[in-house]
Amino acid sequence: MYRSLSRSVRSLPSVRTRTLQPAQVRSLHSQTPHRRHPFFTSNPTTASRSQSPSLTSQVTKRVVSTEALFKSKKPQYRLFRFVYRGLAFFGFSVLTITGATLAFFIYDATTYKESAEFGDLSIPEVALSPVRGGPKNLPIAEILVDEEDSEATRKCADKPKLVVLGTGWGSVGLLKNLKEEDWNVTVISTSNYFLYTPLLPSATVGTVELRSLMEPIRRVLQRLKGHFIRASAESVDLENKLVEVSQVMDDGEKRSFYVPYDKLVIGVGATGNTHGVPGLEYTLALKSSGDARRIRQKLIDNFERACLPTTTDDERKKLLSFVVCGGGPTGVEFAAELSDMINEDMITQYPKILRNEISIHLIQSAGHILNTYDEALSTYAESKFARDSIGVLTNSRVQEVRPDRIIFSQKDTEDRTKVITKELPFGLCLWSTGVGQVPFCEALAKSLPGQKNRRALETDSHLRLIGDDSGDVYAIGDCSTVKNNIAEHLTEFITDRVLSQRERRTGSRKAVDTDSIQLSFGEWRALAKEIKKRFPQTSQHLRRLDKLFQDFDTDKSGTLSIQELKVLLDKIDSKLTSLPATAQRANQQGIYLAHKLNAIARSPHFPSAGAPITTQPSFLGKPQLLHKPTVFPEDESVYKAFNYRHLGSLAYVGNAAVFDLGGGWNIGGGLVAMYLWRSVYFAQSVSFRTRMMLAMDWGRRSLFGRDLIMP
Repeated sequence: MYRSLSRSVRSLPSVRTRTLQPAQVRSLHSQTPHRRHPFFTSNPTTASRSQSPSLTSQVTKRVVSTEALFKSKKPQYRLFRFVYRGLAFFGFSVLTITGATLAFFIYDATTYKESAEFGDLSIPEVALSPVRGGPKNLPIAEILVDEEDSEATRKCADKPKLVVLGTGWGSVGLLKNLKEEDWNVTVISTSNYFLYTPLLPSATVGTVELRSLMEPIRRVLQRLKGHFIRASAESVDLENKLVEVSQVMDDGEKRSFYVPYDKLVIGVGATGNTHGVPGLEYTLALKSSGDARRIRQKLIDNFERACLPTTTDDERKKLLSFVVCGGGPTGVEFAAELSDMINEDMITQYPKILRNEISIHLIQSAGHILNTYDEALSTYAESKFARDSIGVLTNSRVQEVRPDRIIFSQKDTEDRTKVITKELPFGLCLWSTGVGQVPFCEALAKSLPGQKNRRALETDSHLRLIGDDSGDVYAIGDCSTVKNNIAEHLTEFITDRVLSQRERRTGSRKAVDTDSIQLSFGEWRALAKEIKKRFPQTSQHLRRLDKLFQDFDTDKSGTLSIQELKVLLDKIDSKLTSLPATAQRANQQGIYLAHKLNAIARSPHFPSAGAPITTQPSFLGKPQLLHKPTVFPEDESVYKAFNYRHLGSLAYVGNAAVFDLGGGWNIGGGLVAMYLWRSVYFAQSVSFRTRMMLAMDWGRRSLFGRDLIMP
């Protein structure tokens, strides 16, 4: 009967039907009880077959009416649903924006103070009138005027004094990772802000604003309840643990005083390397916010002067000639940013003749720009510059800089032994070639034994300043370099590792001539483990210990003599290169040092407070400083040595970017790579505030262009 019912429904003409299962038929009939058919209440085997046509007719009408109603109302229902959801979304958006705006204004109203709040302050007398002492009998700022501002600062005042010189990448990395209330922190610098240096080239042309790259150092210190002194570091008295600082007042008076420390971190950065070239006073550098302002002012001044009707063709060409000395990341990114500004903004706001007269040249002493990057990326950058009409002069060395031109020598492309002297007029010359020591570090290095590097302060693998016997002075960032002379520690390694191991094995220690020791492979393996622990940078060169043992066992005796071991270690020393003077390295050192200081503070031997400063009258009638040194646990006992991990290098090359990730992984491309480059710098920005300001600057550039104004 079910099959005949199905055939009857499908045989109806010009009506769309569908087959119903028995359960569906019962459910449909149960929804219309006033028209219940006897068929549904009786046994199918006993029901009268004469009633089947009537049932088929009713079911078919029911199906047809449902389908027709569905087909007639479906398009209208979809349109109604779309309009309804659209209005609901619009209304919700309006309410959200209105609520957020009202909430912002309510919050903004709470930030204003209608009346100033004053109260009695408790300031120690020694903070207002510091006691004098030290080698130069200067005031000693043992207690600062803000140490009694709150209960938290009073609690930190009882902690050992940690003095940080500088507000660069290393110092900020240290401050952001240091635990609260472990140290009494004081930062000394001539700048009261942290500067996001990788984006300085963008600030010179108005792609981003300088304030978007600055973070107030006092805001960073709020979490640590630290202190800030805007002054210049002059010298360090390592014996009495005093830092001499000075500040020049408005009337020209120079006031100097001492700041005592228990731990000192030197992170004052570096200056440009002159390479002995005369005339650099006619060039501009790009190290600070002041440098960026001067470059931006000079660019706009040259553009405006080139538009004057009295400017001759030769003067216009000189004004619009821009020369960059140095093919590193800073020089390359400045040339790229300058080219972008000229092609995207200047051409729409200045006479078109200026665009035809502009020239950009980049002088590089090596064979490629970005010579520390993979060669494929250097080639890509050079081809990109060629398309952007930026002249790249490789194998060229600057000989002299004159007020209006630069003299340089260049190797002949056909005969490399032939050197040609050329000159290039300029309206602006940027000097960006290497790093050199600032006067403070130069004077400190001369006063310390063992400091042989003329470009940076030398430290050991724990970042401790070489020459300071206390081990409480650290140097991080561009002002320092890690000294990894393993061969000098050979005797120490032999004594501490090999002989002590033999003593444990035999139970006695005999007097042995160090030069006659023969090391087995097991002893060499234990020695290599100790070397990697003390000098982590050697890890990648000490992987195949068995191969090294076989290669340097020249007499094939199955052991390594002391002379063979010296040759092996000298070979490893020659492969170790100086750490790059980059923000990445300085930041890693700051974070490492913060973790070490946190570990020292957790040590059971950590002193609860710094050593007090007392004075005693001397026979000359001047007070003599008596500073008892604070004893801290050894760095090796609480934390491992510093190990630099290169996370890759990146550079902007004009609406494109290149990434050297190491290990053969390279990325170079156009806008997609540029957005990735921006994303990396956006994520590395020091605070949420600077990230938002950067995002707004990039958005403003795309909507309104760069600001070619300089008040």
